[in-house]
Amino acid sequence: MTTAHDPDGVRLQKVLARAGVASRRAAEELIAQGRVQVDGETVREMGRRIDPDTAVLHVDGARVALRDDQVYLALNKPRGLLSTMSDDLGRPCVGDLLADRVELMNSAQRLFHVGRLDADTEGLLLLTNDGELGHRLMHPSYEVPKTYLAEIEGKIARDLGKRLRDGVELEDGTVRVDAFKLVDAMPGRATVQLELHEGRKHVVRRLLTAVGHPVQRLVRTAVGEVRLGNQKPGKLRPLDRVEVGNLYKAVGL
Repeated sequence: MTTAHDPDGVRLQKVLARAGVASRRAAEELIAQGRVQVDGETVREMGRRIDPDTAVLHVDGARVALRDDQVYLALNKPRGLLSTMSDDLGRPCVGDLLADRVELMNSAQRLFHVGRLDADTEGLLLLTNDGELGHRLMHPSYEVPKTYLAEIEGKIARDLGKRLRDGVELEDGTVRVDAFKLVDAMPGRATVQLELHEGRKHVVRRLLTAVGHPVQRLVRTAVGEVRLGNQKPGKLRPLDRVEVGNLYKAVGL
């Protein structure tokens, strides 16, 4: 099936340039090389016009966000902040951080957090107004991995990683980690890194407590390919187009 040409649309190379993919001249090279797909079809002609509000555009297999009104943010949530946009009791929440960002005010009513971190858990929390992407990222069937650093009590047994990968039975079913790493160990405590795609409430804390290692501090450091890095607590940053594209890819969009 041939992708429809929209005579009232915007030239494809201009759309790519606006989206920050490349300059117009470089975008023309991408098109000529067959690296651009519109609605699933590879497009090579320079005169193609598309509607950025409805077209689905991929470059090298990664989806490109086109709509100017869509927002994708990464927050390093501090400890003690609620993962809500507002709180009836006046407790500090994610929505408070957005109130000071004038450039987000037009979309603030539509922004939502992708999943939750409990009040005592720190780290990466994604915010967006892209409903389809957000829904898929939260849906367990897409198994988007999340990475955590946990400071835990107790001496680490040699077989802890194997136990966690094999699965631990909790009150609401078995939980398995996808990856485990011992980052640091001192007498009576340690720092470990876990990757898992579970989204159940307090699952990391419950999992580690079940194997005899209560959590003293918990930080989420990554969601899929989006990483916290050296982002400071309480700070928001927009995701770049590669990060957004990786999230789309992780959930099959």
